[in-house]
Amino acid sequence: MRLVIQRVSSASVEVEDYVVAEIETGLLILAGIEEADTKEDIDWLVKKTTQLRIFNDAEGVMNLSVQEVGGKIILVSQFTLHASTKKGNRPSYIRAADPETAIPLYEDLIDEFKKVLGNKKVETGIFGADMQVYLVNDGPVTIILDSKNKDF
Repeated sequence: MRLVIQRVSSASVEVEDYVVAEIETGLLILAGIEEADTKEDIDWLVKKTTQLRIFNDAEGVMNLSVQEVGGKIILVSQFTLHASTKKGNRPSYIRAADPETAIPLYEDLIDEFKKVLGNKKVETGIFGADMQVYLVNDGPVTIILDSKNKDF
């Protein structure tokens, strides 16, 4: 499982001109799920993400987590995070999980974030929808986590 985590001062997700998620200070997280992902991947990613010290403290040093600043998250599924561009110019998504596998894992990921941060701190896009994602990347700060490559 791969996450692209962006520290934001605001973010929102629209589907068919309707805002389905909106936050101020927090994290916009794009999640790519592959067939080999498990509950262990989810547990590691949620713990790592919620404890990342990427928010500024009073001295302007990135020393605080999303929990410590009272931030929220928006979690958006994005199968294209597992694109392979090794051959040619058309990306292959062979590593991305099929919806039958991805949906339950995505729902488990949402549930785990809610357990750690609280229900009111977690918003989501709509799985498989054509979404418009808007954000103000604060910093900019963007971190990539990959549960299959923890040294990434």
